[in-house]
Amino acid sequence: MTMDIITAIKQRRSVRTFAPDPLSPSLREHLERFAEHTHSPFGGNVTILLRDIDAGSIFRPETYGMISGAKTYFLISTGSDDSSALSAGYRFEQVILEATRLGLGTCWVGGTFRKSAFESHDAWPAGESLRAVCPVGIPGRARFLERAMTSVMGSYRRKPFESLFYADGFRAPIPASSPLAFPLEMMRLAPSSTNSQPWRATKDGDTVHFYCATSNRYSLIDCGIGLCHFAEGTAHAGIDGSFGTLTEHPVPPRDWRYITSFTLR
Repeated sequence: MTMDIITAIKQRRSVRTFAPDPLSPSLREHLERFAEHTHSPFGGNVTILLRDIDAGSIFRPETYGMISGAKTYFLISTGSDDSSALSAGYRFEQVILEATRLGLGTCWVGGTFRKSAFESHDAWPAGESLRAVCPVGIPGRARFLERAMTSVMGSYRRKPFESLFYADGFRAPIPASSPLAFPLEMMRLAPSSTNSQPWRATKDGDTVHFYCATSNRYSLIDCGIGLCHFAEGTAHAGIDGSFGTLTEHPVPPRDWRYITSFTLR
C-alpha cells in the first residue's frame, strides 16, 4: 500500500546508497509517465528524462556526499531563465514525492556535469542545459560515510518556522491557527541545497508573498521545491488559491528577492 503525499513529505530523505536490484518495468513506466505529466504554474522550459547510466560504482558529485550503486538516473534540463529554474524544482519535486510514496530512494544532485557520463547522454532542447540529476532505485543500507555526512551537513535539521514565515509585512509571526500554517510547515520540510532553506514568506490578508533569501545558482530551484511542498499542503488541506506575480508586495527587511504570491479564492 502506497503512502499519502503528506506522509511522503514527512518521510522523504536523500538516499545515496542503492541496492543492485533494477527498477521493474512497471515502476519505470509509471515514473516516466508521471514525470511527463507534472506541471508548474511558473512557466519556463523543463525537460525530465529517465535513463540508465553507468556513472561508476561510486559517483562523487561536486555537492556533498557520494552516490553508490545507482544505475538509473533522472536527468533534469532547464532554460537559463528564472521561471525555468523555479519550475524545475516545482515539477521534479513532484516526481521525488511520487517515488517516495512508492518506497523508492532518490537524491537531488545539482552541479556541473562537464566530462561526465551525464553530459552527452541526450541532446537537450534548444536553450536548455542539464542542471540536475537524481538517482532513483531501491534504497540500500547507508554506509558509515553517508551517515556521517548527513550528520555534518545537518540534513535532518530545519530552521524554525518563525524564522522563515511571517505576517503583516514581516512584522509579526503567523498564528498557529491560520489555515496556511499547515502548508507552510510542509514547505519548511522541503529539501534544499546544503539545507539552506532559502524561501521566506509573509502573509497579508488572503495572500502569501514568497521571497528568496539567497543568491547561489541553486536558490530558485530550491524555492521551486519548497513551493511544490506548499502547493501539496494546500491541496491536502482543501485550500483553494492560485499563484501569481503581483506588482505590489511587502518590502522585505533584508535583501530578499520577491518570487511569487499565493492568493486565496
